[in-house]
Amino acid sequence: MGKSQPDKAISLAVIIGAHGIKGEVRLKLFTDDVKNLKRHTSYDGGKLTLKSVRPNKDGAIAAFDQITDRNAAEAARGTELVVSRADLPPLDEGEYYYSDLVGLPCISSNGDDLGRCVAVYNFGAGDVLEILKPDDKKFMVPMNADAVTSWNDERICIAKEYCE
Repeated sequence: MGKSQPDKAISLAVIIGAHGIKGEVRLKLFTDDVKNLKRHTSYDGGKLTLKSVRPNKDGAIAAFDQITDRNAAEAARGTELVVSRADLPPLDEGEYYYSDLVGLPCISSNGDDLGRCVAVYNFGAGDVLEILKPDDKKFMVPMNADAVTSWNDERICIAKEYCE
């Protein structure tokens, strides 16, 4: 249901630091399961080749062919693990990739312009959309059927009671 742009770069995780002395890195995941990282062996257009990945309490621990010691792992902090949108599995009805929602215009259920979706977060209880209003103020709404009445490739419709 989201924008399908096959050549769009999608970030699945970001390196947040070193783990140990042998070049392993800690990852913050932008996917719901570490298994989704295992589907890909190459990231960032072939710049990083995945050797192994395993879950940990805050995300995942990974090893890459190009990162061989702690210094290289620390230097890689902030590096995003990017794949092409075309390399991701197709979605079922009601599913979405965060990147498909970010940038979409948002309207209220009575047709008012609310601005654009600028981010999608998950703080543990479900996804939350961050909307930037035309006056540069932001507000957040849960990504559930009560708050988001519909979305498609063109827009996100938010129930008017969540717009205040």
